[in-house]
Amino acid sequence: MSRFFTLLEAEGLLPQVERLLRALIQHKQDYTETDAQLTGQLQRIAFAGGMVAPRDEIAQLRSRKDAYGRALKSTVEQIQETGCLLKDIDTGLVDFPTLYKDREVYLCWRLGELGIGFWHNIEDGFQGRRPIDSEFLSNHRGDS
Repeated sequence: MSRFFTLLEAEGLLPQVERLLRALIQHKQDYTETDAQLTGQLQRIAFAGGMVAPRDEIAQLRSRKDAYGRALKSTVEQIQETGCLLKDIDTGLVDFPTLYKDREVYLCWRLGELGIGFWHNIEDGFQGRRPIDSEFLSNHRGDS
């Protein structure tokens, strides 16, 4: 069952969600860089035919890549535990389920925005974002 947020509840989670998103973006960058280094080493070995493989370096890269992978997974899980929906890691896009006129919609926030200023229907996604206005606020409820 989904958790439904009031605007105030969702706004209250933003500092925690922002911290987790920034960590997630860093973990993804670290994972990607380490993966590229490992792939480069393995390609050099394959092309050098007979080259003595730098086993310690390769083991270290694999270990770092695995650690970053675990950190990525753990951080995604922590974000999901808040009840919000991670939509895009690269842009830091997150939705918070809420009720508007007795139907589920999403409060929409992106990393770098000062607060939650938009909402959209589930099927519309980010492109269908609409500003939170007085009409939305008077017909919105969270019912956790």
